[in-house]
Amino acid sequence: MQNQGQEKPSVGIIFDCGLGDRIDEALALALLYGLDGKNEARVISLSVSKPNLKAAAFCEAIARFYGGASSGAFGAVGRTLPVGLADEGKSPEDTPMLTVPLSKLNDAGAPLYSHGIEKPTDTAEVRALIRNALTQQPDQSCVVVLTGPATNLARTLDLPGVKELIARKARFLSVVGGAYPDGPPQSSVKTDIAAARKLFAEWPAPIVACGGEIGASLLYPASSIENDFAWAPAHPVVDAYRAYKPMPYDAATCAMAALLYAVRPQEGYFKLSEPGTISVHDDGRTKFTQSPGGKHRCLILDPEQKDRVIKTYTEIASAKPAPRQPRFRRQQQQQQQQQQQAPPKPPAAKPPQSGA
Repeated sequence: MQNQGQEKPSVGIIFDCGLGDRIDEALALALLYGLDGKNEARVISLSVSKPNLKAAAFCEAIARFYGGASSGAFGAVGRTLPVGLADEGKSPEDTPMLTVPLSKLNDAGAPLYSHGIEKPTDTAEVRALIRNALTQQPDQSCVVVLTGPATNLARTLDLPGVKELIARKARFLSVVGGAYPDGPPQSSVKTDIAAARKLFAEWPAPIVACGGEIGASLLYPASSIENDFAWAPAHPVVDAYRAYKPMPYDAATCAMAALLYAVRPQEGYFKLSEPGTISVHDDGRTKFTQSPGGKHRCLILDPEQKDRVIKTYTEIASAKPAPRQPRFRRQQQQQQQQQQQAPPKPPAAKPPQSGA
């Protein structure tokens, strides 16, 4: 039961990504923090599903930017979380979208985008991070968003009691992966096919899949990168976008679509398939089989909503970081009372009279 005077909390987002492989994941983080700034979402967990320190460092650098360290968003505190990092497998090669922003220096010779990740011990153990984030949430108050390989989430499922915890706490899993109804294998699935199979077979809450066809039909415009971020002399997502491919180019937005649906499922941006079950082939291709009792659905592009979705992307992802506002009425009332009860400033002392 909610306490009297307390609003229902905004949806908590557990965001697990493969940052560094696709620019849409950096754009999705910009969208996530934009929604967080509007009090529509709460970032409760950040993790990277590959053992790459620069990916974790850039993830934290974006979080710190939106926390005010670089953006100057006065009062935008509490947005920097420990970043979870996969600790298995071979570390993939660093990509320019990671190395270019992280290598930039300010006028004082310090990193332009600060972070605190230099070695693996600077990151969080990812399974414990996700489990603890779930534990702290009210029932049915969060959504898990997976935009990279399923490695972290599949391993988290093996922790004692986690499946029951997910079923109680999470509304659904919004996952980037596959192509529907038929299409080629997608990189996020091919990278860890065993983990993807385990995820679709054992995840205890509903799953909504965003296939590659969605992102390919909804392109983030290069013109937004050129114009809409002009408020920021330096922006980590803009620098990553420019480093990812020669400009100008429009970017596919699978990760943004999965996140937008996770936070605003009621807004009608996408259609949904009938219930069914998703399975994974040996080559990484996915198959959706419709069945009345299935817990899986797929996002379907609604051509009439295309312009609306892209407009939403650009407006929220490019928004200037907003100061953190109290989330509950009681906090707002206390803040107002403190301002009203603050003692008046004493009058300025008069200068002494000459000859006194």
